[in-house]
Amino acid sequence: MEKPSLIQERSFGFALEIIKLYKELVTQNEFVLSKQILKSGTSVGANVEEATAGQSKKDFIMKMSIASKEARETRYWLRLLSVSGFIKKDFSRLLKEIEEIIKILTAIVKTSQKNLKVNS
Repeated sequence: MEKPSLIQERSFGFALEIIKLYKELVTQNEFVLSKQILKSGTSVGANVEEATAGQSKKDFIMKMSIASKEARETRYWLRLLSVSGFIKKDFSRLLKEIEEIIKILTAIVKTSQKNLKVNS
């Protein structure tokens, strides 16, 4: 079995943190935002995993692009929770991590697109 890549490791670890956040939100009877952030926050890693098994370079780029979109959606929900003050929690660590994940995914997509054009 191959060693997971940096983005696989980071997105998996982030998903675990999102699951913890989801559980915390549910204990405070928050059911709408909690489901939104659970779906998008765990989808990032799922799409990264799918990308690694892409059938083509275009498929890889598409899945990584979807992962990037899901990461951006997750950032939105985290910002909303943070600014709204709905729960008293410091979201800075999660926001910092999702920003880093977005940067990594953006670099992967841009590099892959450039390489696809060069090899076409």
